[in-house]
Amino acid sequence: MEAKKLYRSRDKMLGGVCAGLADYLGIDCSLVRVIFAALILAGTFGFWLYLIMWIIVPVEP
Repeated sequence: MEAKKLYRSRDKMLGGVCAGLADYLGIDCSLVRVIFAALILAGTFGFWLYLIMWIIVPVEP
């Protein structure tokens, strides 16, 4: 069995982080976007997490 890898999606709104994470987890992209929006509104943790993932997670081949 091949291991799943996390990639940023090319089908993106901003950086592709939410779409890539949704593909990896097998859930709807809108749900991931709502979760990130809630984290950003609750404090700066969501912003920094998104920014770090945007830098570290590679774009899908």
